[in-house]
Amino acid sequence: MADPGFSVDKMDRSVDPRADFAKYAAGGWYARNEIPADKARWGGFNELTESNWTKVRGVVEAAAAAPGAPGSISQKVGDFFTSAMDTGAINARGHQPLAAEFAAIGGAQSVAELFTVVARMRLSLGSPFLGLAFYPDQKQSDRYGFYLFQGGMSLPSKDYYFSEKFARERWEFLGHVAKMFELAGETRGVAYQNAETVFALEKALAAQAKLPVELRDRLANYNKMTVAAAVTAYPGVPVAPLMAGLGVPASVTEVIVGQPKFFEGLSAVLLATPLADLKTYARWHLLTDAAPHLASSFDDENFRFFGTVLNGTPQQEPRWQRATKIVDASVGEALGQLYVAKHYPPAAKARMDEMIRNIRAVFRERLEKLEWMSAPTRAKALAKFDRFEPMIGFPAKWRDYSAVDIRRDDYFGNVVRAKQAAARRQIDRTGQVVDRSEWSMTPPTVNAYYSPVTNQIVFPAGILQPPFFDFTMDDAVNYGAIGGVIGHEITHGFDDQGRRSDADGNLTDWWTADDAAKFRERAQKLVEQFNNYQALPGLAINGQLSLGENIGDLGGTSIAFEALQRSLVGKEKKLIDGLTPEQRFYVSWAQQWRTKFRDDAMRLQIARGPHAPGNFRAMGPLVNQQEFFDAFGIKEGDPMWRKPADRCEIW
Repeated sequence: MADPGFSVDKMDRSVDPRADFAKYAAGGWYARNEIPADKARWGGFNELTESNWTKVRGVVEAAAAAPGAPGSISQKVGDFFTSAMDTGAINARGHQPLAAEFAAIGGAQSVAELFTVVARMRLSLGSPFLGLAFYPDQKQSDRYGFYLFQGGMSLPSKDYYFSEKFARERWEFLGHVAKMFELAGETRGVAYQNAETVFALEKALAAQAKLPVELRDRLANYNKMTVAAAVTAYPGVPVAPLMAGLGVPASVTEVIVGQPKFFEGLSAVLLATPLADLKTYARWHLLTDAAPHLASSFDDENFRFFGTVLNGTPQQEPRWQRATKIVDASVGEALGQLYVAKHYPPAAKARMDEMIRNIRAVFRERLEKLEWMSAPTRAKALAKFDRFEPMIGFPAKWRDYSAVDIRRDDYFGNVVRAKQAAARRQIDRTGQVVDRSEWSMTPPTVNAYYSPVTNQIVFPAGILQPPFFDFTMDDAVNYGAIGGVIGHEITHGFDDQGRRSDADGNLTDWWTADDAAKFRERAQKLVEQFNNYQALPGLAINGQLSLGENIGDLGGTSIAFEALQRSLVGKEKKLIDGLTPEQRFYVSWAQQWRTKFRDDAMRLQIARGPHAPGNFRAMGPLVNQQEFFDAFGIKEGDPMWRKPADRCEIW
């Protein structure tokens, strides 16, 4: 396994940083590395993720070998992993685990009855017709709300159903759906008829769906109404049977509709489509959601389409890795307790806390001094910032899995029971006070996030490793890596969507009109910058879709750089490996985002991903900062130079 950490060996010092900084910083790595056959992309993030999964593997295999007392977290983790690895038993069952739900779908005598079955599917496997969620109400952030979203589409986004550039994927999708129905026992002719039915229905849903860039608008996607009003507005959608089947508490009388136009379209589709076709479509969604947990024929065909056709990945990850990921997704905080005990040193949190304090101090001072922001908006921005809360490593309160029955010989049942328990837990608390101690990522996760409704940044233990965080490295490397990510997540509270939440996490317009206009004017420079980057020949990055993440990168690197400078006051600035601290900071940032993509994966990323590809994140924010140009002597006329008038500065 390659070392994911910072190293000058990953650089290519034959390259002039004034000409191609990304290649200078990581050209050696690019020259020596190819994308593994079971991956769609490969980079520093992926190298750490792979290294970390090996650590998690050791944890689950130890639990499997000595599962401990019945009901213990070790028993649940170990037996879950053992059941997932028992491919003989899984293959012997074929698709029989779906028999009862297939029968229930077939027995529905009306759309309302079908939605009662669909509700039960939503508690375990299968996601037809729409999306739904139970999380904090964005305009009453101390209470959990009930959300309905657009959904029910198998392809990645609306474009895949209509754009000529995805014609191949549509053709492949029809063949894939037919193959899955064949595996489930249909004749080839019937299977292809079913595939046509599924595609026609999904295309009708997609016609009224929003594009990924439109889905970023949090205000437009918040439309609260009474349940009675939703029933009237969308007469074809059996809202009441759906809620009853889900077991939504009777006290819940309001629903937050994400995309009203989609639900108008869904209503029309449900009223106009024969019940038999709706059943075929529902069976498809049960089948496709369950496929990774069924016999290898289903699992392999599912991967062939979603992994190879859509992402260009030649082969599946090894079984142990897929099994470990399922354990993490199903009982992640049970696994997390075992992982943290083995792999998370307490000193990591202490050093993270120190870096966060320093970066917060810089951000707060910037808020106090911004020349473009008026006093009324500034006061509210500072109030929000002062309520900001970091959460590091693992939750203060672990999730209780005592009610989840995990059996050593029932993999599919384990998946379903874990999903049901998680869904029941979320649904039952709708309308209740939000638990601010809860995490949305498990401790082994190599990632981080900002929550606008709770105004928190969360850094799981998994990401606190090289290349992001390294005890053995100097401050310049750590501020350039995890420091930039800390600043990135803090800045999300003030990006083009995060800024819309106030100090309490409520979605509201707390900006003056003039300040909002100045913000948009500055952000537009970042949109235009990334619009001009070609991810592949003829394929430009969508600067509006990636705007929030690009604002995060810009703010994060700029703030972390200033925090580093403050940490160096009174200290001798030593050259290490021939690099100044400033140079090591920027090389560290660029190295952690080194990434190679397969072409299909790149197209998918550009179509729906909110992040710019990593190889563009490596240098995109830096060319807006004079400090970067000063560190490497970049002047006007150099290829890396960006005119001051074109640079974006927000925070």
